[in-house]
Amino acid sequence: MQSRLIFVHALSPLHPGTGQGVGVIDLPIAREKSTDLPYLPGSSLKGVLRDAARMRFDPTVINKFFGKPAEGLDAGNSGAAVFSDQRLLLLPIRSLYGTFAWVTAPYVLLRFSREARDAGYTLPPVNHLGTTPDRCAITEKSALKYQGTVYLEDLDIPAVEVADAWADWLSDHIFAYDSDWQRMLKGRLCIVHDDVFSFLLATATEVTARIELETRVKTVKNLWYEEALPSETILAGLLATNLRSNDNPQEVADFVCDLVSDTLLQLGGKSTVGRGVCRVMIAK
Repeated sequence: MQSRLIFVHALSPLHPGTGQGVGVIDLPIAREKSTDLPYLPGSSLKGVLRDAARMRFDPTVINKFFGKPAEGLDAGNSGAAVFSDQRLLLLPIRSLYGTFAWVTAPYVLLRFSREARDAGYTLPPVNHLGTTPDRCAITEKSALKYQGTVYLEDLDIPAVEVADAWADWLSDHIFAYDSDWQRMLKGRLCIVHDDVFSFLLATATEVTARIELETRVKTVKNLWYEEALPSETILAGLLATNLRSNDNPQEVADFVCDLVSDTLLQLGGKSTVGRGVCRVMIAK
């Protein structure tokens, strides 16, 4: 199985929902059970791309890459393109300096590195970062620091300038054709300790109160709370070629690249209120 990296950049708050919640938040986002990391299901991305392909290609081409649904006695077949879940890679966090930081953690980078190396990419090491609960890693020319300290939400964390290799790699692959955003990422990458990142995952997502109005009598009919990943969130996953198909992996990658190039996609729920406007990029 040959793979390519996919990056999803949220341009508006992203709500990969799970339905009704049991806690304070009525409509939470999807999270992994073991790690609590947010993710966008691969089926969500695949479904949106399939719909986008319907506007440009005939059913034969669509069924080839996305699979043919079962109909009657026809069992259908799986498609040539395989999409993994898109897991959180960089979480935007409000910063006293630099407006916001793209925050990640060593565990997130280790898992991302494992998948990326299996797909043939060469990545920087993670073990030299040396993050602790009271120390984070930033770049040498970071826009986040003030007198050697980074201020994220209510946290002030002393910083060491050892994240340049990761900032260069991520900016070159996520924003391969946009030098302005490459500079943005290089100046705002912040790698915190896993425990600090877990705290931010629990407190730094976007929670919005929504109401339904009874228009005739001008009263509130319903009140609920929705959770979303904030704008500028970046997720990452894999695009692979189905081993059971005889398709050329490069043909599969080129087909998906053509679908996502120079267009915006709506992913997740709550599209009618502007949620989930995303740019999807296939790594070079």
